[in-house]
Amino acid sequence: MKHLHFIAIGGAAMHNLALAVASKAGYKVTGSDDEIFDPALSHLREAGLLPEEMGWHPERITPDLDAIILGMHAREDNPELVRARELGIKIYSFPEYLYEQTKDKIRIVVGGSHGKTTTTSMILYVLNRLGIEADYMVGAQIEGFERMVRLSDTAKYAVFEGDEYLTSPLDLRSKFLWYHPHVAILTGIAWDHINVFPTFPQYVDTFRKFVDSFEPDGSFIYYQGDENLKAIAEGARKDITCIPYDAYEGNVPMQVFGRHNMQNLQAAMLACHCIGVAPDDFYREISTFTGASNRLEKICETENAVAYKDFAHSPSKLKATVNAVRERYPNKKLIACMELHTFSSLMADFLPQYKGCMAEADVAYVYFNPKVIEHKQLTPITADEVRAAFGTKNVEVFTSCEDLQAALRAEVRGERLEVRETALLMMSSGTFDGINVKQFAEELLHK
Repeated sequence: MKHLHFIAIGGAAMHNLALAVASKAGYKVTGSDDEIFDPALSHLREAGLLPEEMGWHPERITPDLDAIILGMHAREDNPELVRARELGIKIYSFPEYLYEQTKDKIRIVVGGSHGKTTTTSMILYVLNRLGIEADYMVGAQIEGFERMVRLSDTAKYAVFEGDEYLTSPLDLRSKFLWYHPHVAILTGIAWDHINVFPTFPQYVDTFRKFVDSFEPDGSFIYYQGDENLKAIAEGARKDITCIPYDAYEGNVPMQVFGRHNMQNLQAAMLACHCIGVAPDDFYREISTFTGASNRLEKICETENAVAYKDFAHSPSKLKATVNAVRERYPNKKLIACMELHTFSSLMADFLPQYKGCMAEADVAYVYFNPKVIEHKQLTPITADEVRAAFGTKNVEVFTSCEDLQAALRAEVRGERLEVRETALLMMSSGTFDGINVKQFAEELLHK
């Protein structure tokens, strides 16, 4: 029985990995964290993996442990980590352990600044529909899949969403550099994670390093409309097959919409084709795919109004999502609301990257909480700075969650006390300070 201890077990990816490992025969899993929230809290409790008490307990790090799995949330001076290093216990980062468990499999990795989760979900959805077994790691819940991570002894393939963010407190390389894919997709490069990559050339360079990390004779699938990706492809190793793609323009009707999703779909098809899936089979199965959780997810619809939520938060994701809903509902009043929540989005130097991102919306609301900026120890920004950065007259900025909700109620319902022909789009990598977005949308559109 191998005993693995997860430091910072409550993270979205970490707790799913813990669940995946615990489900394998011959493994015992324990973990710790200083705070755990739902859905991780409920998932860990249900599996019997929830720590008895919150906090770090170095006395529980004993020589009999086979390995430590270290989450990004933990600090380098974490007491449990310090103790593990003193004892010489093997320490894996999250991506390192995924590679260790799948190093004998054919690995497909999806990277890029946007579309990673959706594209990975599309690949997994089709493989599942075709009965092709695969291990995986993906950043959202997918229809037909119990968890976001799976590890097995039987699957021939492993499909990973490849994140360019840092590996762990002990390893400041990008996570996806661990995966060494046989087949990989890069969807596009749009500057993000400014706190880690302070210049755009540094950001581009990590994707170049990713392509350099491919297994011999690997396949590199890249969006041909991205000049930086074209340059990386031109400079790739001679043994790597470079495959450009653009948006799907076929005749098979799809459930997902937006040009960005048609690009994601075509990339997913090419990745599946690299492992033997016929294009016609792919298009047939993907036609029933309704999307990954929180990615243009329809949360409410009435006779004359519709509401979606989306994870969009970076400039490229924001623009693609707003434009997709505009294209889908050209005659509806598009009310787009987004939350600045990440480190990059709340940094004054990065804000100009948002210029014009919400231009296609009829009404654009941007929300941020000054207390989050304080918590992240960033330089304060003002509503005027945010408004100027977005650069279009339709943008209104809020720093109060209550004021934001009041404005949405007024805009959707108006003085006629009835819902207009409206498309409501709520976008955030956070929670709008605890708003139940689905419940709020139903309240707006049904009353």
